[in-house]
Amino acid sequence: MWTRQHKQRNTGRLIIPSLCALFLAYFGFHAYHGEFGIYSKYRLQAQAAELQARLDAVKARRVDFERRVQLLHEGTLEKDMLDEQARKALNLSQPDEITIMLPASTK
Repeated sequence: MWTRQHKQRNTGRLIIPSLCALFLAYFGFHAYHGEFGIYSKYRLQAQAAELQARLDAVKARRVDFERRVQLLHEGTLEKDMLDEQARKALNLSQPDEITIMLPASTK
């Protein structure tokens, strides 16, 4: 009668745990760095905060423009505002006046 004797191998015990570790590592990486991952969430929150700041700046400029336009409406015409706009458009001033030209804001 023939008998086979096999040496016990430990590699079989490591296959399933190593596959599970690789599986968890793959999904863990994509849970953090993926398109809908944790890192993307923080990046989108930072972008939303930046865009909100830009929106607030644009709204402030709009309020300023609306206030200036309101000063030019008929009935509430303010002579200083009209004089300022006319001098800016025509680039004219009196000989005894000092004119300080400010650069246009680049916001």
